[in-house]
Amino acid sequence: MSAVRTVLGDVPGGELGVCDAHDHLFFASPRLPGEELRDAAAARAELAAFREQGGGTVVQWTPYGLGRRAADLPALSRETGVHVVAATGLHQDVHYDQDTLAALRGRAADVFVAELTRGIGTSGVRAGLIKVAGGFHALDAHARWTMSAAAEAHHATGAPIAVHLELGTGALDVLELLCGGAGVPPDRVILGHLNRSPDPVTHRQAAGSGCWLAFDGPSRGNHATDWRMPDAVRDLAEAGFGDRLLLGGDTTAASARSVDGGPGMPYLLRRVAPRLALAVGDELVRRVLTENPARAFAVDWH
Repeated sequence: MSAVRTVLGDVPGGELGVCDAHDHLFFASPRLPGEELRDAAAARAELAAFREQGGGTVVQWTPYGLGRRAADLPALSRETGVHVVAATGLHQDVHYDQDTLAALRGRAADVFVAELTRGIGTSGVRAGLIKVAGGFHALDAHARWTMSAAAEAHHATGAPIAVHLELGTGALDVLELLCGGAGVPPDRVILGHLNRSPDPVTHRQAAGSGCWLAFDGPSRGNHATDWRMPDAVRDLAEAGFGDRLLLGGDTTAASARSVDGGPGMPYLLRRVAPRLALAVGDELVRRVLTENPARAFAVDWH
């Protein structure tokens, strides 16, 4: 039976409720000094604020080595009543020191499988997806290595692979590598940040493969595209791909949390969802927030 692997155990996809398909409760990278998400109390408040807006599940895409705080996630989930899904995998190499990456050479897939099946470190918390990342319009050697390891871990477990697309680019190259080269079924691949490159032709090509397209996060200084996202979502829906879409918040910095004055997780339901509903209707938005993630993250675990 397929199930979503949450930090409290496996649950049927239908129990997720309204899902933030890409976000972060904890995240720490040398690329964002001073903006680390490390405060458990702030994470609890953010989850509670999301719950107050009707949220039921948050999928944390924070991968290996970036401050996941896996041991803290079960208590946060219990205390707020929000399902939480954790991730394994690796981000772009700029987020790590070379010693960390060197220690994973030749064993990255084994680490991913262990975190999906036995638990992250000594926490006992199992990951429910694999997160990897591409580059800007290209896949460098690091991306190819991590995606190959992710594909191997997928074949061993069935876990979905979520992909950070740098500024929304490189979608077709990712699908060529993961699906064409490594044999990952397209419906096990989630492409993130499509809102950052609102290219309707590439979006339709990617959706046509059968993968998932995540529109995740409000505009930032380097991708001010909020005003085009409803058109991109409507274009995909009119092309028959409404059942391949996901929505997320992607809060990666302390100043972006709602409890610190930013949009945070509640913004997805408070502003993004109503704005999209004006473009595509309430029913499609409901399905994108509930039925689609229930299928995207549910796995027949090996």
